[in-house]
Amino acid sequence: MPSHSSSAAGAPAEGEEHDEPPPVRQALSDSVYESVKAMVMDHEIAPGARVGIDALSRTLKVSPTPVREALARLESDGLVVKRALSGYRATELLTRQGLAELFEMRLLLEPRAAALAAVNATEDQLDALERIVEEMQAQPSPNGRYASYRDFAALDQRFHEAIGQAAHRPLLVDAVQRLHAHLHIFRLSNVVGAGGPTVAEHERIVRAVLRRNPERAAEAMTDHLTRSMERQLVEGESDGEGQGDGDGQGEGQGDGEPPATP
Repeated sequence: MPSHSSSAAGAPAEGEEHDEPPPVRQALSDSVYESVKAMVMDHEIAPGARVGIDALSRTLKVSPTPVREALARLESDGLVVKRALSGYRATELLTRQGLAELFEMRLLLEPRAAALAAVNATEDQLDALERIVEEMQAQPSPNGRYASYRDFAALDQRFHEAIGQAAHRPLLVDAVQRLHAHLHIFRLSNVVGAGGPTVAEHERIVRAVLRRNPERAAEAMTDHLTRSMERQLVEGESDGEGQGDGDGQGEGQGDGEPPATP
C-alpha cells in the first residue's frame, strides 16, 4: 500500500512554512473584516455594545473562524476591545475631551513630520503624495454610510502616513499610525462639505513639501489639523455627544450617524 505523506494530503511537509493563507481563505477573511468594520463604523454595532462571534457568524453566514480573525484585526485598529470573560465590545465614541486630546497629540507629531518630509522626502515619495491628493479629488461625495466614504477615509489615512514615512523617522510614523485617528474621527458624525476643505488643506501641505520649505509645511499641517478639530467640535455641539449604552448584543441598529472628515 503506498504511503501517504502529510504533504500529499494538502498539509505542509515538515520544514515547510506557509506565511500567507490560501487566496480563497484570505479573500473570505478580508470580506468578513470589511463587513464587521462597516457595522462598527455605521453604528449597526453600537458603541460599547458586546460583539457576539456566534451572532455575527449567523448574520454573515460564515464559520466563527473568519469572524475571530476579523475581530482580532479590528482590535488592532482600535475599533473593538477584548475583555476577560466578556469577549469583544465595540469601543466607545470619542468624547469632546477625548477628541481634543487626540488632536493635541496630532499637533505635537504631524507638523514636525511635515517639516521633516519637506527636507527628507525622496522624489518617489513626493510623487506618491501628489497621487494621493489627486485620488482624493476624484472621490464622490459621501452619503453618510461607511461604504460611501471608505475609500476617501483610506486615502486620508494614507496621506498622513505618507507624510510620516517621507519624514524618514520610523518611530514618528509608528506613533501617527497607532493613534488610529481617522477611524475614530470618521465614526463620530458628518461634517457637511468637509471633503472639499480637507483636500484643499492637503494640497497646501503638499505644495510646501514639494518646495522643500519645512516651516511652511509645518504651518500648513498645523492649520489643517486645527481647522479639522474646529469642524469636529462645531459638529459635536450641533449633534450632541450621545454614547452607546453598552448593553447591546452587537446586532442592533445604532443611531446611524454619518461620518466626519478629519
